[in-house]
Amino acid sequence: MAFKNGVVALLAMGLCASALAEADYRIETVTDGLAHPWSMAFLPDGRMLVTERTGQLRLIDAQGKLQAEPIGGMPAPFVATQAGLMEVALDPHFASDPWIYLSYAHGEADANNTRLARARLVDGELRDFQVLFTAQPAKAGASHYGGRIAFLPDDTLVLTLGDGFDWREQAQNPANHLGKTVRLNRDGSIPQDNPLRGQPGAAEEIYSLGHRNVQGIVYDRQRKRLYSHEHGPKGGDELNLLQPGGNYGWPLASFGVDYTGALVTPFTELPDYLSPELHWTPSVAPSGLALYTGDRFPHWKGDLFVSTLKEKSVRRVRLEKGRLAGEDILFQELEERIRGVYDGPDGALYLLTDSEDGRLLRVVPL
Repeated sequence: MAFKNGVVALLAMGLCASALAEADYRIETVTDGLAHPWSMAFLPDGRMLVTERTGQLRLIDAQGKLQAEPIGGMPAPFVATQAGLMEVALDPHFASDPWIYLSYAHGEADANNTRLARARLVDGELRDFQVLFTAQPAKAGASHYGGRIAFLPDDTLVLTLGDGFDWREQAQNPANHLGKTVRLNRDGSIPQDNPLRGQPGAAEEIYSLGHRNVQGIVYDRQRKRLYSHEHGPKGGDELNLLQPGGNYGWPLASFGVDYTGALVTPFTELPDYLSPELHWTPSVAPSGLALYTGDRFPHWKGDLFVSTLKEKSVRRVRLEKGRLAGEDILFQELEERIRGVYDGPDGALYLLTDSEDGRLLRVVPL
């Protein structure tokens, strides 16, 4: 399958003809038949791991063939609406310490939250399965879990979480994990220098607070910055630059309104609360976040890529000297909800489409 409609997206952004030639790409189907794929990870030998929200961890060989049977040893997550198996990520020292990290909804309909675990992949099965962290408190419902993982240069990780939808006021309560990101050591222990550690009544895992549903996170090693994005309500999706101990305002400050049209808050910004780097109003429903580091698209190098569900696109957020320099809307010709976007080790950009018959796609130059 090949598309050239990236040109259309660039025309809409008012770019010149020389930029149009740079935008030419081809979209290839690596594999299909995935049940609401949510995340993927590249193994060193060319194979790929993909999570299905419905609870299966799948293996794709280096030739793009989806193995018939899911990987064994995965505990059954709580699956309903937005709940299920979410992130898969490799330990940054996978060659010598081959842990696979997984996030998933744990519990049952009236008492559940996000859980982080790790295991080793041995002969098509997960071995040495370890639960590292379970967000508290357990809450009812099946919405807003966060679930993305980013590893930092100091060998800690940041796990994104959500506010549980009906508990949005708790995003400002430092005593729990709702509407927060948390920072952990790779074994699940709490780093000594976490920003709220030692504060009376505070959950010591917290890295940042005041979030709604953070479903994208990436660390920019060159600029030494941690970016995240989150779903707003009706409007007010945010791209944030995460800072230790930062409070991002939800639900006291937001560019969005409630789904009924009622105001969540009269404030779009407040003193002592961090404002987004940019916001999307109306909502695009950001679902994944990547930093492109490859050489096959030189004009994309160092830019952020945001997959979206509602807009059915990928937003390229251009960065120049560390500053936001505009956006391009890509891949709308697919007309599919895009759950994730990934910087491939081969210099290609990879996409996961969100449907009962989801696909893994690869974007390469023409």
